[in-house]
Formats: sequence, C-alpha cells, structure tokens
Amino acid sequence: MSRDYDLEPLWIPFTSNRDFKMAPRLLVAAQDMHYIAEDGRKILDGTSGLWCINAGHCRPHIVAAIRQQAAELDFGPIFQMGHPGPFRLAARLRELLPGDLEYSFFTNSGSEAADTALKIALAYHQARGEPQRQWLIGRKRAYHGTNFGGTSVGGIAINSKAYAGNLLLKVDHLPDTHDLEHNAFTRGQPQWGAQLADELETRIIAQHGTQNIAAVIVEPMAGSTGVLVPPVGYLERLRAICDKHGILLIFDEVITGFGRLGVPFACQKFGVQPDMVCLAKGLTNGAVPMGAVVTSKKIYDAIVNAAPEHGIELFHGYTYSGHPLACAAALASLDLFEKEGLFERAAELAPYFEDVVHSLRGLPHVIDVRNIGLVAGIELEPRPGATVTRAFEIFQRCFEKGVLIRVTGDIIALSPPLIINKNQINELVGVLADALRDQA
Repeated sequence: MSRDYDLEPLWIPFTSNRDFKMAPRLLVAAQDMHYIAEDGRKILDGTSGLWCINAGHCRPHIVAAIRQQAAELDFGPIFQMGHPGPFRLAARLRELLPGDLEYSFFTNSGSEAADTALKIALAYHQARGEPQRQWLIGRKRAYHGTNFGGTSVGGIAINSKAYAGNLLLKVDHLPDTHDLEHNAFTRGQPQWGAQLADELETRIIAQHGTQNIAAVIVEPMAGSTGVLVPPVGYLERLRAICDKHGILLIFDEVITGFGRLGVPFACQKFGVQPDMVCLAKGLTNGAVPMGAVVTSKKIYDAIVNAAPEHGIELFHGYTYSGHPLACAAALASLDLFEKEGLFERAAELAPYFEDVVHSLRGLPHVIDVRNIGLVAGIELEPRPGATVTRAFEIFQRCFEKGVLIRVTGDIIALSPPLIINKNQINELVGVLADALRDQA
C-alpha cells in the first residue's frame, strides 16, 4: 500500500516495532463507535481507544470547543499567570467528586498525575512536621504510568525491569488481589480477598514503621494489568488502616473515572473516600492530552498555609498544565457526559454487557471472565513456553474481522465507549467468540 510517510523513523511505545513495521495496523479516521483503518474498513472500538474515548470518537461538540479555543487563546502560561479554562474546569470537577476533594492540580497525562500525587503526599507530611514519612506503597500488578515515580509504585515487573536500581528506593508493594482459585468467573466484586489489605498493617507498617509511611496508591479497579476487580470490603479495609496510621490514600482513577463503572468515579461506586484522585484519559474524552490530581481540602490547606507569606507553596508543575485546548476539551466532554446521561447509560447497559461477556465461559482456553460496569477481562490459558502469544493472536484476528480489543499478557480487556448499544455489544463479543473458537 502506497503511503506518503515513512514508518521507520517512529519509535512506537509498548509495541514490537520490528513486527509492527512489517505488518502495520493503521487507523486514519474515527467517528462515534468506529475507527476507519488504512484500507477503508470500519473497526468497532471495543477499548475506547486506550480506555479514554468514553463519549465516542470525534464528537462535534468537543471538536467545536477545541477549534474555538485554538482561535481565541492557543496557549496561556500557568506559572504566575492564568486564564479562565483551568479555573472553570476545577470548579466542575469539585462538583462531580465526593467529599472534600476540592482542589485540582492539572498535568498532561495519567503518568504525570501519579508522580504529582506522590510529590504532593511527601510535601503534605513535610508541611505537617513529619518529613520522615517518605515511604510510598503501591501494589503488585498495578499500573501508574511510566514516569519514574509511577513506575516505582507500579507493580508490573516487565515495566521496571530495564530500570532496576534507578527507581525510587523507599517503595513497597501490597499483594495484588487476583486469585483464580477463589474468584474465577465472578460477576462484579468477588467475595474473597478483603483480607489481602491487611498486609499493609501486618507486614508493611510493621516493617517500615507507621511514622515513616506517606501514602498508599492503588487503582480502585486495576485496568491495564487485566481488569482486577476489588474484593468486597478490600478498599474499605485499606481506608481504615490508612486512617488509623495517618497515611494518605490515593486512588488512581485514570481508567475508572468518568463513567466507566456506571458512576462518575469509582470511589463513589465503592463508597470509599480517598485523600487524592488521579485523573486523565476520559477527562478530555481523549481528544487533548490532560491529567489532574484532585486533593482534599486538608492537603491543600496544609501545604499552602505552611509556606512563607508570598512564597511558592509547591515547587512542581508543567509548561502545559491547564492548557487552554485541554481545558476546552475537558469542559466540552463534561457537558456531553451530562447532556447525554452517559454515566447513567453505562449503569443501565452494565447488566446486559455482563451477561454477554460471560457467555464466553466454556470457549477454548478461557479460564476466567470478570467484569464490572462497562469493562471486562477475559483470561486465557497461556501456551506452554509461549505466554502472551495466544491473546495477541486473538487481538490480530479480531482486528482483521473489524473489532478492536486490548490484550495484556494472556488477558483480553474490553472497555467500549459508553455510547455503545446492545447490538454493538453483541457484535464485539461475537467476533471475539469466533476468534476464540478458531484458535489453536
């Protein structure tokens, strides 16, 4: 196929570059629920791009808002200056989030949001006169982006292997909650596993000292590692232990935020109030890169009030924090979510989605199906001596048949835009089922 550009100069992230450039899968356009491939085929988007296109692709309201903003103010400095966009957006987020999550610090991605939250946690304890609180606790099989902080507290071993010895030192990890023996084929939250949170107290606090731990960061539902749904009572236990020992609890809601679980945020779904939330992806419907950390009032007040009068309170930020185009995209996305009732729509579709994805049980090599909201994980039995190959072949077959899925290891993840309808759910899972039946 003739192209007016060269594939070779680009280093593609999280991809086998040599394999891809021999057989590229290229997308050239999108609308609503579909991509258009380079060869003109329509591809049903079963992954919301990368968990981010919650309202569907190229929505006119969002496109118009970005276009108008670019014509009015293309860039405005955020250091010692400001423009209306981030103030308007921060106010909207304060209305959406529960409790005293009131103050937004804008970044450009979920990775930057995670690192920002970790820095804020350290600054908070220093402002309160406890600078020795430096340990940061993540969880195995967690994903918090790819910056040094997020990679350190993240728990996907392959992501940190090349950087071992150069990551943050005062980091420990809770066990993950994945257990097929007890929880295979669970619909919604599994009943087994709440006790796994207790390791925070019985091992980590006992080992490092309660007075030395700054924060625990977890995804309420771990997405990128393969859709790990929290056991009933697990997040509540984490919250209770953190409260008991003066430890901040950070929820990374980069994936779960903005309706993925049928409510605005997972903390509302599970009824657990964190001290900070990390946001990105659906914040702008994926149209412009943007992330955010929203903190509680107590954190903001502690850091701001501890600084000298007229002094900078937090020496951290990014050139593009609160970028005008990103703010315009985010505000337009929030308008669309509200106008079309997409969070409520996700909740209404979730039971149907659940039934359809669990119909995959019993197909060749399927060892688990798990789901919550409009997200599901289908775990496959690895090939002996060739892990990850089975799921990737399914990914390739589905793409050839006009459906985009996501794979991580030997786990297939589905997370379609919230505008999906029942016929499209049937198509998505039907194509996947055919590919599963065809595999060796």
